[in-house]
Amino acid sequence: MLAIGAYALVGVLVCLNYWVDVQHRVSSHLPTDHSWFEWLFAHGAHSVRHLENPLFTVRQNAPDGVNMMANTAMLGVTLPLAPLTLLLGPQVMYALYLGAALSATAATSYWALSRHLVRSRAAAFVGGAFLGFAPGIVHHANGQPNFASNFLLPLIVARVLRLGEPGRWRRNGIVLGLLVAYQVFINEEMLLLTALACLVVVVAYAVQRPRAAREQAGPFLAAMGVGGGLVLLLTAYPIWFQFNGPQSSRGLQGGVFHSWGEDLMAFVTFARDTVAGDEAVEKTIGLTEQNSWFGWPLVLVALVALVLLVRRSLPARIVAVLMVVFSVAAIGPKVRFDGVVTGVDGPWAYVPDDLPLVEMMMPTRLTLVVAGALGVLLALAWDALAGAGRPPVPAPRTGDAPGPSPAAGPRRRWLRGLGYAAIVAALLPLFPRPLPAQQIDPPPHFITAGGWRPYVPDGRTLVPVPIPSNVHGLATLRWSALTGQEFPIPGGYFIGPNKQGDGVFGAPNRPTSTLIYATMDANRVPAVTDENRRQAVEDLRFWRASVVVLGAGPREQVLRELMTALLGPPQRVDDVWLWDVR
Repeated sequence: MLAIGAYALVGVLVCLNYWVDVQHRVSSHLPTDHSWFEWLFAHGAHSVRHLENPLFTVRQNAPDGVNMMANTAMLGVTLPLAPLTLLLGPQVMYALYLGAALSATAATSYWALSRHLVRSRAAAFVGGAFLGFAPGIVHHANGQPNFASNFLLPLIVARVLRLGEPGRWRRNGIVLGLLVAYQVFINEEMLLLTALACLVVVVAYAVQRPRAAREQAGPFLAAMGVGGGLVLLLTAYPIWFQFNGPQSSRGLQGGVFHSWGEDLMAFVTFARDTVAGDEAVEKTIGLTEQNSWFGWPLVLVALVALVLLVRRSLPARIVAVLMVVFSVAAIGPKVRFDGVVTGVDGPWAYVPDDLPLVEMMMPTRLTLVVAGALGVLLALAWDALAGAGRPPVPAPRTGDAPGPSPAAGPRRRWLRGLGYAAIVAALLPLFPRPLPAQQIDPPPHFITAGGWRPYVPDGRTLVPVPIPSNVHGLATLRWSALTGQEFPIPGGYFIGPNKQGDGVFGAPNRPTSTLIYATMDANRVPAVTDENRRQAVEDLRFWRASVVVLGAGPREQVLRELMTALLGPPQRVDDVWLWDVR
């Protein structure tokens, strides 16, 4: 309970800047993603309230809709939490869940370490804290709570490592299958990384303990068969829908993520959102996510711990294999060093862009496995230090090695204290700071008070200006989220197919949305032609629009002039400009 309480306090601290004004603040680093996940909580609540299929929605990108399984929908979170979202609203639910997800990941990591790997509760606490609040995880907490939702992964790993138990293959397989099936509806990418890590662990174990591996192979494979069959049974239709349902796509156009490899200097650099981090440093290293960014003290401590533990600890050797394999694999198609792309090929230079399952992965995210291995290594190192201070276990048989001599006691205590101090000193600079947040304008009163209802009959859409996209319309996307998605909107922030079926961010631009975005970027109204007006009418018919709404904003004046030139004079209704196009 002390461990869980401490983790919960850190979770509150990380989200502190949101709680200052939870209704009007979003992530400074990823405001679009933050708004998208608020919209997802609203989607879960809307689906439950109206008993609609949660795998698909037309409340965004009307009339084509959005394939939610092909996006980071987090249905395993948003659906069960729908009652709370309906009660508290998506802004409060977002901040509440984000802190809870970080804390829960640390807690399940603590449980798995303390029950299955280390004897020292302090060792499990240190390892759990790092696994829950590692720099890469806190980095993704800036607008991407799906990457902070790793609380099932320690349980999945622990269960995989128990699959070889004799006589329990059926129970172990069922439990593993249920955990994996649920994780599919939280974050498939983290599940894939965990599966790859478990594969490396099993292979490394089999190489080092071949006889034991052969003895456990039967129940292991039987349990895997049971678990795999259960996962297939529970997720076959949603996975089919993800890749073959309406608005599904294949990969991302051009394999844009494959170039995002980890910079070698990132491993020894302090992450931006830690107490030792510096925002200026990230600009010198390049456009990679901060998935490693461990800082040089922790890298040094990890190397020393591996040198001391590898010879006498099988788990430490397996951890070493994990760290080497995934550090190398994370480099990407070209080796980066201190922000410079060298001419040296990395491993991803030989990975096809369209390889199934990995076609949307970023190489840099493989270092999240390294972070997990590092958390386990910290627990093993602390436990080894604690074990050095325990009294020797009495020898049950003659010929056993004697315990340490009394003369060795003071020196052992001194070295143990030095080891504890080194681990703490390496971790303190990585303590997370509150995530940066920025103020965002509330939706117009016309929207929140329901003034739109007489204008938007069933089957028609409300067209906000600007139309939401992955670049513009952050505020107008929140109109949908904060009103419970009661009216459909065109455009949006999601991944959907282009004409070739490749995944792209947002809806394909229509002439009118393109004209709106160009006007915003230039901050002046272009010459509007009859062709522009004809296209506007055609686009409004395609969107099934009933009303076009413009609220207050930095480009309100030019957008009002543009829409007036396209559609004629607007009405002033409450606090918005409105064009009734029914």
